[in-house]
Amino acid sequence: MSEHPDAVPPERDRPWVMRTYAGHSSAAASNALYRRNLEKGQTGLSVAFDLPTQTGYDPDHPLARGEVGKVGVPVSHVGDLRALFEGIPLTATNTSMTINATAMWLLALYEVVAEEQAGAAGEDPASVKAALAGTTQNDIIKEYLSRGTYAFPPGPSLRLVTDLVAYTVSEIPRWNPINICSYHLQEAGATPVQEVAYALSTAVAVLDAVRDSGQVPPERFGDVVARISFFVNAGVRFVEEMCKMRAFVRLWDEITRERYGVEDARQRRFRYGVQVNSLGLTEAQPENNVQRIVLEMLAVTLSKDARARAVQLPAWNEALGLPRPWDQQWSLRIQQVLAHESDLLEHEDLFEGSVVVAAKVDELVAGAREEMARVEELGGAVAAVEGGYMKSELVASLARRRARIESGEEVVVGVNRWTTSEPNPLTADLGTAVQTVDAGVEQAAVEAVRRWREERDADPERRARAGAALERLRTDAGTDANLVPASLECARAGVTTGEWAGALREVFGEFRAPTGVGAAAGAGSGTKALHRVRERVRSTGHELGETLRVLVGKPGLDGHSNGAEQVAVRARDAGFEVVYQGIRLTPEQIVGAAVAEDVHLVGLSILSGSHMELVPDVLARLREAGAGDVPVVVGGIIPPADAARLEEMGVAAVFTPKDVALTEIVDRFVDVIRVSRGLPAPDAAVPADA
Repeated sequence: MSEHPDAVPPERDRPWVMRTYAGHSSAAASNALYRRNLEKGQTGLSVAFDLPTQTGYDPDHPLARGEVGKVGVPVSHVGDLRALFEGIPLTATNTSMTINATAMWLLALYEVVAEEQAGAAGEDPASVKAALAGTTQNDIIKEYLSRGTYAFPPGPSLRLVTDLVAYTVSEIPRWNPINICSYHLQEAGATPVQEVAYALSTAVAVLDAVRDSGQVPPERFGDVVARISFFVNAGVRFVEEMCKMRAFVRLWDEITRERYGVEDARQRRFRYGVQVNSLGLTEAQPENNVQRIVLEMLAVTLSKDARARAVQLPAWNEALGLPRPWDQQWSLRIQQVLAHESDLLEHEDLFEGSVVVAAKVDELVAGAREEMARVEELGGAVAAVEGGYMKSELVASLARRRARIESGEEVVVGVNRWTTSEPNPLTADLGTAVQTVDAGVEQAAVEAVRRWREERDADPERRARAGAALERLRTDAGTDANLVPASLECARAGVTTGEWAGALREVFGEFRAPTGVGAAAGAGSGTKALHRVRERVRSTGHELGETLRVLVGKPGLDGHSNGAEQVAVRARDAGFEVVYQGIRLTPEQIVGAAVAEDVHLVGLSILSGSHMELVPDVLARLREAGAGDVPVVVGGIIPPADAARLEEMGVAAVFTPKDVALTEIVDRFVDVIRVSRGLPAPDAAVPADA
């Protein structure tokens, strides 16, 4: 029967903000990309910054080598941000910035550029604050647990977060000063219970710090709670993930009402954005990633009572390299089809009254409460980071997940089951299946930032203003003054990202987060495959007359250490003596440790795309140190052409995301060592466990 012609169509709910996480090469190139994305129907911007910007270094710093413009856009000063948003009115744009350690600095630059835009339009620059809308991620606690882009110790970092929250609530009322970010916790191995518990424990730490700072009057604390947002992950187990979001909603309402006395239900609303899971994207049969992305999006959109306020989807080929604009468009169109072609937004919550959903939510809430209580007993989230508890729990959890995949208990289509595949036309030419960053980008950025500083300092007045701004920042950092005003003056004075962060490092000091490797229990330590590898490690060591030692190194600024940590744990369980010093090491430091520890193998992990700069540097330094016979293996997101070039340079083996069997990887370590030491040919390869 056809619908009555006079029937009133149901009222549709407002779609979520649709974003694409984007930025690369340079401010000008990224600006062009943003404009194209907005023209395609994207309703918000999500800015990806490169690793030097995220960790507070200028492009010409030694640690920035190979990292400039690779995983995001470099922003070294107000001029770069000015170019990034050229022709994009900031008062009419909802901008999300994935920035944490340097969040205060990037928001200061953003505010100054918005003032400049207003002035150029003949408007009052002071009026722009009330119109700015967007988000700074600014969750530093998860950086110590997963992404690794921290710049300062936990205490001072929490102080920066506190100051930014207090400032924005007062001065930029539509801004979300923090995304409590569980996304990377799941990437680092968190179960749904851990993801909820650790994210909410972080939120409690932030809210307690803001409350105790005295910067916000008690009667306005509800405004603080109302501006707290979350950034979550959604995996392919979309029913469980949807229930996780409902558990988040219930617990957040409970915490904000009972712990902080917020009576207004609107202020207690759980507001979150999401990027669905990138950890689950596979290099093998990457076309399967499209349906994974769709299922993961359903987890955060199906349930109206727990629906995301903003969604950004990864592209199908992110396990291969940097997505092209076309790939990002495909992901945007997935969102648009669901929001505008389907009838999803015409209905009330689909799961209200579901016995199955209610039971799963109750289970997750109970588990999260228990884990939050454990964190509280340790002294809260900051103490649980400093003591290594949360990190070791995540490393162990990820080890268990990897073991389930290796054994086949957890099925990954195209990876550990149904691996036979027809030729894939999407990847027929891998050289064009992903976007590449021009090799000249880094040198151009180095020259540009040096030119910026030289031109600034050639003007006595500008040089004096920049110097005074940095001195004020150092002075204020030594007191309890809010650091946003000093940061704004640094932005206006032409201070660079590295200078701003460097001034704070002088006051706050440096920090190296616990790796979690030493305390993490190995997974699958009783498997037959691992027993066989352990015997090979023992017998090879006996032939050489010493214990086999492997150094696992993270050169450069890439802080995604999950893979390196899992390899380190499995190598240790196989009987290797493992040297792992965590993230953010220079090639010189890695070679120094390899020589000092007299290792038999160096394993480098690089996921940021800087392998072609950093790996040759390590190889050259090993030769210079008289250790050129120590074999080097490399793991990361490395295109086949780059892998071939690395092997030509002398790399013994290259591992990519398709190599999911850790025990087999460690077994290859033994093969490489035997060949390098002139021992008899390797015996039969160790098969994966059945």
